[in-house]
Amino acid sequence: MSPSTERIRSLSLAGHAGAGKTTLFEAMLHAGGALNSMGSVEKGSTVSDNDPMERARGHSIDASIASIERNGFRIHLVDTPGYADFRGPALAALAATDTVAIVVNAANGIEHGTRSMMAHAKERGLARLLIVNRIDAEGVNLSALVDDLRAEFGNECLPVNLPASQGHAVRDAFFQKGGDSDFSSPGEAHQQLIDQVVEIDDGVMEHYLDKGEDALTAAELHDALEHCLRDGHLVPIVFTSARDGVGVAELLELIERILPCPNETNPPPFHDDKGIRFDVAADAGKHVVADVFKIVNDPFVGKLGVFRVWQGTVRKDSQLLVDDGRKPFKVAHLFRLKGKDHVEIDEALPGDIVAVAKVDDIHFDAVLHDAADEGRIHLQPCPFPAPMFGLAVEPAHKGQEQKLAQALARLAEEDPCFVVEHHAEVNQTVIRGLSDLHLKLMLERMKSRYDVEVITHPPRIAYRETIGGKSEGHHRHKKQTGGAGQFGEVFLRVEPLERGAGFVFSDDTKGGVIPNQFMPAIEKGIRQAMDAGAVAGYPMQDVRVSVYDGKHHPVDSKEVAFISAGRKAFLDAVSRARPVVLEPVVDLEVSIPDPSVGDVTGGLASRRAQIMGTDSLRGGETLIKARVPLAELADFPTQLKAMTGGQGRYAMDFSHYDTVPPGVQKKLVEAWKPKAEDD
Repeated sequence: MSPSTERIRSLSLAGHAGAGKTTLFEAMLHAGGALNSMGSVEKGSTVSDNDPMERARGHSIDASIASIERNGFRIHLVDTPGYADFRGPALAALAATDTVAIVVNAANGIEHGTRSMMAHAKERGLARLLIVNRIDAEGVNLSALVDDLRAEFGNECLPVNLPASQGHAVRDAFFQKGGDSDFSSPGEAHQQLIDQVVEIDDGVMEHYLDKGEDALTAAELHDALEHCLRDGHLVPIVFTSARDGVGVAELLELIERILPCPNETNPPPFHDDKGIRFDVAADAGKHVVADVFKIVNDPFVGKLGVFRVWQGTVRKDSQLLVDDGRKPFKVAHLFRLKGKDHVEIDEALPGDIVAVAKVDDIHFDAVLHDAADEGRIHLQPCPFPAPMFGLAVEPAHKGQEQKLAQALARLAEEDPCFVVEHHAEVNQTVIRGLSDLHLKLMLERMKSRYDVEVITHPPRIAYRETIGGKSEGHHRHKKQTGGAGQFGEVFLRVEPLERGAGFVFSDDTKGGVIPNQFMPAIEKGIRQAMDAGAVAGYPMQDVRVSVYDGKHHPVDSKEVAFISAGRKAFLDAVSRARPVVLEPVVDLEVSIPDPSVGDVTGGLASRRAQIMGTDSLRGGETLIKARVPLAELADFPTQLKAMTGGQGRYAMDFSHYDTVPPGVQKKLVEAWKPKAEDD
């Protein structure tokens, strides 16, 4: 029998690579009774790392899902990859859970992944939990690490238990006050927690100040705690040693007792087609609303759509709709996942994470529902890192073009940060991802899963084009070939928009000089020009175009004429609007031994880097923060390894697009030779 919604919990494990998330995931499943024995990352026997590439490399590449049933509770766990190269599946999975547990390696302290995932969880309004893992590692200073966490993420980060017996046990500090600990004391930690929790509610705080803690009812404390977790006013810190099982059973108990259930969390931002917020409620009796956060194209099972139920009850053999579709699909089989295994179930309640198979229309971020009047509800997209690395690919064997296209499409369905582009003007397929490693592993997966080999060409940087000023353009398209001709004339204005604004098109004509039915053709021509680029062959962005005048012919005006006129009028305007090439700029964090600081900062300066600051880390290391054009980092990993004796580590995230220097733009423009077109 399914537990009630109030007894369902969902937790995603996130953080930096090497923090021990997969081992903790395994330990939690074992302690919760879902596994008879623990597997290990080293042996490739964990539930989470079930892909052959994950087992071979010893780290997660994709998000993995399993659940625990104990004490009348159901706990859904999601293990996410820690490397920034595979951030897409990690961020997608976070949105499906009510709490994000950021796992911190006690030996390494706060790392890039710790910061980025904490920031993302906070931005999405998710409850957060900090798990300090490997507390029994030699030489760790857990008291100093707690101070670092509070300094970095705020005083709302407080321990709810404490390590004891030199990291071989933990002591509860939320429900108990006594006992020994390796630092601080359970009594002191308990008092800090109560003071933090009660101040969220004036009534509870007044009652506490007047009568003391013992006078607070369980309901008062629960409601105040729920409010604190939902608003980020409390970020609990817990301690574990996953490999030895220390603190794991205590963690499961805390998940059951203090973490939010589905009706105590901030629901995701659903909107209707007018942009008005649509509030979902974790009510099993309402219409179904669910969100697909993961797609798996299994060669044996077919397409698998993994989704979180936010409202209503999904039952086997029921009918569901996908997005705005009007043709329902039957839920012939409903699965709960345990790594690569699928356990068939009869129903899923609000808060459950389940899957359906063989539904062609299902896709990432699809909204599933069972009410036709809710067909225009959409989930506000999660912000994903921009795929900045590109590779041109072509099949290694002739006749496999269609097979390659299908394989790439299936891979793109699974990873929101893996993008496939086809550049028609040069008949070239380009794949884009978050790093060269990301692309390499996607191609390996394609070879092993779909038996498609490719030839790759040097990576292309995702440059963009825009304009620096206002201008006007004009073109008259006129062809006479014996019969009916072609005629269309367009006058338009262009002006730059702020970075990231995209493209805005408006019809400012008067008096019907261009009939309304030809405006989409003009816009189509402009978009063609923007996709192909105007000065260096890269897509254009952040441009406003307004058509203000033109002419048409009652017989000869056709859609094709206005497509051509719109495209060439736009290019005419751009040529006088100070066109510029934009390059992607990344935020770079480099952890290096102290003696290497001079070499590395000097090397970064030669790459047009802007050094944003340096921080001293424990263990004789320095963290360098810099902002660098992506084009300058092609050989950076190799040079970093040489300068630091293999001890340097780096991570980067997309920051923004910025104008390239004149010399760089000149080279890019000269390298692009657009094909001449017949008018």
